[in-house]
Amino acid sequence: MGMGIGLILIAVGAILTWGVKDTSPSINLDAVGVILMIVGAIGFVLSMMFWSSFWGAGYFRRSYAAEGPVGRRTVRRAAPADVVEEEIIEER
Repeated sequence: MGMGIGLILIAVGAILTWGVKDTSPSINLDAVGVILMIVGAIGFVLSMMFWSSFWGAGYFRRSYAAEGPVGRRTVRRAAPADVVEEEIIEER
């Protein structure tokens, strides 16, 4: 759930809680609205916690720049083969 969905759930819950006046014996719209607002608020807070730029641009990348890449892979190359070049002399 993203921040947008969380805000939409909060808005719909607020509308159901304070904006709709319906007396139905089968469903309590106030309770449904409060539940939607709580779920939306939890989703919004969780998405803010996991959003990397919430703490500023590059918060998680600062350690990468200071320490270098994690798990650097080294590439081993075979030693070049010895090549013998012969000079060809043409006889006339």
